[in-house]
Amino acid sequence: QVQLVESGGGLVQAGGSLRLSCATTIEEFSRTVMEWYRQAPGKQREYVARITNVGTTYYNHFVKGRFTVSRDVVKRTTDLQMNNLEPEDTAVYYCHSISYPATWGQGTQVTVSS
Repeated sequence: QVQLVESGGGLVQAGGSLRLSCATTIEEFSRTVMEWYRQAPGKQREYVARITNVGTTYYNHFVKGRFTVSRDVVKRTTDLQMNNLEPEDTAVYYCHSISYPATWGQGTQVTVSS
């Protein structure tokens, strides 16, 4: 059974930074596309970023150059470096593999105070 475990969330002031990490048990990790999503209170889960198996990255428009997604094939982890955080970034953040669409971790809470 595939597991995704997110970590690194916390409380930060606006303009601050956090680095989220996602540990996986995906054996074929080097060949899978990994994504980050987030869900704010009362809102639907939304796509944040994606990194392909060859390292190409994509971001939702609201990232505006503030976030960077990366992956470590050896460790089977994917990270999300978030800089210049805004209160609107407050949400639970989840990592996701498109190879296992029904599998989600518990998420990690990010709270940005103004």
